[in-house]
Amino acid sequence: MRSMFRYYVLVILLLMQSISYAQQQDVDSAQYLFNELKAKLDRVEDYTADVRVNIDVSFMKVPPLAGKLYFKAPDKMKLERKGGISILPKKNMSLALNTVFPEGDITIIDAGNDVLDGTPVKVIKIVPHNDVAGIVLTKVWVDKERLLALRTETTTRDNGTVKMDLDFGKYANLALPDKVTVYVDVKEFKIPKGVTMDYDAGTAGKMEAPKDDGKRKKGKISINYLQYNVNAGLADSVFDENE
Repeated sequence: MRSMFRYYVLVILLLMQSISYAQQQDVDSAQYLFNELKAKLDRVEDYTADVRVNIDVSFMKVPPLAGKLYFKAPDKMKLERKGGISILPKKNMSLALNTVFPEGDITIIDAGNDVLDGTPVKVIKIVPHNDVAGIVLTKVWVDKERLLALRTETTTRDNGTVKMDLDFGKYANLALPDKVTVYVDVKEFKIPKGVTMDYDAGTAGKMEAPKDDGKRKKGKISINYLQYNVNAGLADSVFDENE
């Protein structure tokens, strides 16, 4: 009788261990992490942010920019500064994490584990089934503990590969970064309207046409988000180009 009791206890313990392992595997899966991160991002319907932007591109000379960045889900965006207004097209360089995730049917691929600056991350590949906004592939390095994307790498049909590193602080609960650094590496760099803005006299940005030498053009854009106003209910008219 006692041996039978021990047998049942052993079976129960093994079942509990198996269930716990399965749950851990599921929580650590690429699909689970993607779903949780996407749900976190989807809580932000719109925001206005005070930003400071530094543009460092080999064939452009642009002074630092201070202004406001407007975003409305899923892909409306505008960067505004004193003395000029600019629109950032959704099919070009993005300054918001929300817009690098392909919409529509996608396949999630587990690309293994990695470490970024001492933080364990899961690398996820997102492959769209259709040609959505020209995105061919997106890779995301997800902080598994905080459910935050610390790095993204988006390969597009027309604009090469764009990599973003993201730093989080007081808005981490909404997956909104304090700083984003965008690295571009493209053969034919298409300058977004967001950086061809009107400058005040005396501080005009100078832009040199890129030489068609067959070499890849490199650049870096750093955006510091100083203050957010989230889910205030931005109207679509805010993003009209002919304001």
